[in-house]
Amino acid sequence: MAEKSKILIIGGTGYIGKFVVRASAEAGHPTFALVRETAPSHPQKAQLLDSFKNSGVTLLKGDLSDHESLLEAIKQVDVVISTVGSDQVPDQVKIIAAIKEAGNIKRFVPSEFGNDADRNHAVEPAKSLFAAKSQIRRTLEAQGIPFTIVCSNLFAGYFVPTLGQPDASVPPRDKVVILGDGYARAVFVKEEDIGAYTLKAVDDPRTLNKILYIKPPGNIYSINELVLLWENKIGKTLQRIYVAEEQILKNIQASPLALGVFLAVTHSVFVKGDQTNFEIEPSFGVEASELYPDVKYTNVALYLNQFV
Repeated sequence: MAEKSKILIIGGTGYIGKFVVRASAEAGHPTFALVRETAPSHPQKAQLLDSFKNSGVTLLKGDLSDHESLLEAIKQVDVVISTVGSDQVPDQVKIIAAIKEAGNIKRFVPSEFGNDADRNHAVEPAKSLFAAKSQIRRTLEAQGIPFTIVCSNLFAGYFVPTLGQPDASVPPRDKVVILGDGYARAVFVKEEDIGAYTLKAVDDPRTLNKILYIKPPGNIYSINELVLLWENKIGKTLQRIYVAEEQILKNIQASPLALGVFLAVTHSVFVKGDQTNFEIEPSFGVEASELYPDVKYTNVALYLNQFV
């Protein structure tokens, strides 16, 4: 059996990063996490780092802005996975430069983990975020660095418990706001499953220089279908409030930046259908649940049961 790649995760204490770190350790990869000097001073991050160490993860001190620490970390591994937040997406050129200098990396997975940055109809401010991710792709291609792009679609933990409501923490039981006509279909994937699929791909020749789309067939729902699924579970019909696209666009423009990004992404997904409105062609992409049928993903219907 081939030796498992040594993996460095940059951004491992972030939202999706912690799931990728755990998946790497659970899959038996020698796993390294790049950690800023200041990280242990944050109580929640300190607790998370302790859990990493307990699962056998090696913590390396370093920072995107410190080239030498980045280079030293990269020289110790075979694969680099970036899960940095959206504000640091452009800074990944520093990772690419260090990978190029090190010369030993078999695969780089940049921070995408959402919609396909090259195939969407996003409006600002999300449009600029996707453009930054696309630029990282172009840089990788130009530098000739082997890569895998992971388009994981929607984080189930973020969208399923709220049925896509921006100001909720639990599923609604009286009324639900639906963007557009509610018929555009989206893909909801549990975060642990995103980690598992990502780690399956890092040593797989079929995903080399390709986009790995995580689109489990049992997790593709429109908001109308998701609401109906929830209604059947609680035995109650919700009042549906539909918001026309024209009003959604006005709401995006009138919102502060963080909310504007969220609303623009949901417009892209739930109005434009950007997760399901194109075919995955073998020339550029592969689908995770087809490649890895052994990953037992959590389907949305089962996921919702915990909130009944």
